[in-house]
Amino acid sequence: MAIFRQYIAPLLAVLVFFFALVAVSARIFLPSDMAAPAPIEEVGVSSQSTPSHLPPAAHNAS
Repeated sequence: MAIFRQYIAPLLAVLVFFFALVAVSARIFLPSDMAAPAPIEEVGVSSQSTPSHLPPAAHNAS
């Protein structure tokens, strides 16, 4: 058990850190349109009417 605590667990922590560092740093090399945040609204979807049993605040959201 001491081998795991002294060698394996710290190695796993360092490997996870470097993997996360590489994954985040890879955004630098993406094209500019892929590095942007994802759009919130769906494109090309027709709007649907809000059901009448929802409170008034839900009708104002769309």
